[in-house]
Amino acid sequence: MFFGRESHPGGSMNAITRRSLIVSGAALASGALLGSAEAATGSISIRILSAGFIFGASVGSGILRFEGTDFRLRIGGVSAGATIGASGTDLVGSAYHLRQPADIEGIYSAIGAGMSVAGGRSVAQLTNARGVVLKLHGRQMGLMFSIDLSGMSIALG
Repeated sequence: MFFGRESHPGGSMNAITRRSLIVSGAALASGALLGSAEAATGSISIRILSAGFIFGASVGSGILRFEGTDFRLRIGGVSAGATIGASGTDLVGSAYHLRQPADIEGIYSAIGAGMSVAGGRSVAQLTNARGVVLKLHGRQMGLMFSIDLSGMSIALG
C-alpha cells in the first residue's frame, strides 16, 4: 500500500525515479546555461622581460580590458632548467572564464604543449586555479634558449 493505493512491484518507484531524473536533468541543464552565461571574456596585453642562466626570472606588466574597464596587471615568475639568455615578449590575446577582474590573478600553468616559438612568433595557452584560460600570441625580441610561461604569476595592480 502506498498512500491508500495498492502498488505494483516497482511501479511507483519507477515513476518517482523517472520524475527525479527529468527534474535533475533540467536543473543541470539550466545550471550549465547560467554558469556559462555568467562567465565573460576579456582582452589582455602583456610585456614580459626575461633573463637567466640556468635559473631565470621574468617581470612584466599588462592591461586586462574587462567589461569596458582597463585593469593594470603585474607579471612575475621564476624558472629553472635550460634557461639561457635574455628576451622581451609582447603578447596579446583573450582571457576566458572571467566572472570578475580578480579572477585573472594567480599562478598560470601551460595547457598542452605550452608556449611554442616559430620565427620569433609566440603562442601560449595557460590556465590558473580559478579556471581562467589565457590564449596569447605575440613576438619575442632578443635571444633566449628557453621561454616558459608556466609558473607565471599575474596580480592586479
